[in-house]
Amino acid sequence: MAPIALGSPIHRYTPLEGLRKLDKDELDGFGTRAIHVGSDPDPTTGAVIPAISLSTTYKQEGVGNHKGFEYSRSGNPNRTALERTLASLESGGAYALAFASGSATTATVLQSLGPNAHIVSVNDVYGGTFRYMTRVAKENQGLQTTFVDLESADEDKLTVLSEMIPRVSYNPTLRLIDIPHIVAIARSHRSQPLVLVDNTFMSPFYSSPLLHGADIVLHSLTKYINGHSDVVMGAVILPSHHVALRDRLAFLQNAIGAVPSAYDSWLAQRGAKTLHLRMKEHGRNALLVARALEKSPYVKEVIYPGLASHPRHELAWRLLPPHAARFVQAEAEHNPDGSFPYGGMVSFRIRGGIEESRRFLSATRLFTLAESLGGVESLAELPALMTHGSIPPAERAAIGIGEDLIRLSVGVEEAADLVWDVEQALRVAVEGRA
Repeated sequence: MAPIALGSPIHRYTPLEGLRKLDKDELDGFGTRAIHVGSDPDPTTGAVIPAISLSTTYKQEGVGNHKGFEYSRSGNPNRTALERTLASLESGGAYALAFASGSATTATVLQSLGPNAHIVSVNDVYGGTFRYMTRVAKENQGLQTTFVDLESADEDKLTVLSEMIPRVSYNPTLRLIDIPHIVAIARSHRSQPLVLVDNTFMSPFYSSPLLHGADIVLHSLTKYINGHSDVVMGAVILPSHHVALRDRLAFLQNAIGAVPSAYDSWLAQRGAKTLHLRMKEHGRNALLVARALEKSPYVKEVIYPGLASHPRHELAWRLLPPHAARFVQAEAEHNPDGSFPYGGMVSFRIRGGIEESRRFLSATRLFTLAESLGGVESLAELPALMTHGSIPPAERAAIGIGEDLIRLSVGVEEAADLVWDVEQALRVAVEGRA
């Protein structure tokens, strides 16, 4: 979508400069693209929703003469349709490749670097990615990984850059990284490293890293894009100037074979059609929950960049893509303090320690104790013992993942019910009363 200047008494949005010429599909709004791109009516039947193509192989009219599909590992109509949708939704994207999981996506990207590569990663990376980098890739391909707090790192500290900066991400401490700053450092470095941003937590609705110069965007489609906790899948999206990189990753996608099924691709594309609607409600609900936590005497700290009190609140505003900025602008009358919806993830530190955390997680009625995030239902977890349990305790403590840190994936239920649930669970956890 073409960027436009937006202003309000609270913020002023400055359009991004130097964007490539937009294709016809990109002239449509975010929600319109989510519904229509990759979902053309079937020319034979007129069906407005793509059929599920379960065939593993495809007839050829002659040797090598086919209709674009030969064998379902190499290409499937549903996967192709989903990849078209993803490339359109990630603003600035031209190519998308879908994989069987977010972990498979990460592994394929890292394998594309070859032997003895060196990468720089944000230090609170997802535990499964930490395990793959430090165990699997280190042992199998000699990968070296330097973990850095990319939220506060200056240029001198990042002189160790070599091959790539992967996983500029938001996990569970919700570090907000200045992507244009990281990109500028990478571009000035002699090795010209690629910059990869894991955009899973924010989704393409609240964040468009490619517009800020990133080279690769990675998603666990399991989370917000699918949005219904019934698909495991991942994807990468690349801009138009990375044709060679796209071709290498596509070769590995086919050669390794970690591809999603036709049915999962169909489900994920169906989920993506409502992404814009869900993300608005996720954001509204998360902001209300974050405000309730901020007022609670049972909470030491609330981490939600959409809160006006968050130290990097202004950066959160600057990083919004045009379509999200318009939505936030429209919400401004409901948020006179300058706070705004900024995704559905909220983390907080409860007063106390492991026992209070356990009691809170056992006392919630609507927030289900479970790993993962981004579904329509609300989830809660204890990262230190769950999603980030594979990170050594000392390293967890150093990056702020203590036993008092609770992560919430705020769903799209009625906001008042979610606020009530959090408040009553806090009373039970800290005071021992309902």
